[in-house]
Order: sequence, then C-alpha cells, then structure tokens
Amino acid sequence: MSATRKPGAKPKTARRGRTSKTAGAGADDGDVELGTDKLYFKIGEVAEIVDVAAHVLRYWESEFSIIKPQKSRSQQRVYRRKDVENLLRIKHLLYDRKFTIAGARQELRKGVAKVEPAPVSGLYRARQSLARVREQLDLLAAAVRADPEPAHLASDPAAFMRSVGGARGLLEAEAANPSILDRPERRPSSD
Repeated sequence: MSATRKPGAKPKTARRGRTSKTAGAGADDGDVELGTDKLYFKIGEVAEIVDVAAHVLRYWESEFSIIKPQKSRSQQRVYRRKDVENLLRIKHLLYDRKFTIAGARQELRKGVAKVEPAPVSGLYRARQSLARVREQLDLLAAAVRADPEPAHLASDPAAFMRSVGGARGLLEAEAANPSILDRPERRPSSD
C-alpha cells in the first residue's frame, strides 16, 4: 500500500542509489583531464568545457539522474567535477555514438565507467593553457623587477661603455675574457 502512496519516491531513491555507485566508479578514476584542479564549476564554465550551450546542460540535467548540480547561495548551478565528467560521457553517447536520450540512459545504467567520455573542448583547453602561460610570465616579470642587477646599463650603450672604461677597457676585458656577452640583459623600456 505504501508503494501506491509514493510511486515517484521509490524509483527515484532506487535509481539515485544505483547511479551513485556507477558514477563514483568512473569519477574516482580521474581519467578525464580538465586542465584544472577545480572541484566546482559554474554552468558557463561547464558549457565551455563540454562545448554545448547552457540550455542543453539544463535539459540533460532533467533527463539523466546522474547529473545533480548543487545550487549556490545565489541559486546558480554549481557542477562537481564528477558531474562534468558524466556530462562528457553523455555528450559522447549522444553526439559521437548517435544514441537517443533513452538509449544513452540505458547505456549509462550498465555502468558509467564503461562509457568513454568526449574530449574536453579545445577552446577551454587553450584558455587554460594560456592562463598557465600568463601566470608564468607574471612570475618571470616579478623576478625581473626584483633583480638588483644594473639592467639600465644594458639598455643604454653609452652608460655600458662608461662602466667598462670606454673602448680601451672593453678591449682589455675582451682579451682577458673571450666573450663580450657577459653583460646584463636588457630590460624592456618603460615608454
């Protein structure tokens, strides 16, 4: 009798429990490289990673029980890393293997870990790579700014010549040391 009172509650609970086991198996492997260590993503970021529109993600959320984003305080969807990996698997089934929604749902019930994920969007990977390059450049720029080396001498040839004692001093230094390339590197001009 209780089964007739709550017909929607039992299948959801049973389905949710089953997908947690299968979803956990694939997500714990960490076989999808997203290019970041982030654990949570907003819907715009996920749309860029999966390379589908945000409304498609919301639709898939209604169709696949394994996609359960949390809501932030401002009621924005916040996807876990596991959700992103599962969305990539769903995309692979729907777009690459041409499954229907029902067929993809059935394939995922067999085991999420068995389903190959779609590749991460090239645009997203490029942006992540660019962010890492920018970070390295910022570190390099900070190191150059903090260098007490008299770099102004390298950017001003006349000052350099005066510091080595003119042409005669330069020739004497070259005779003692065969390389003239030991002077400080140039700093970019601040014009």
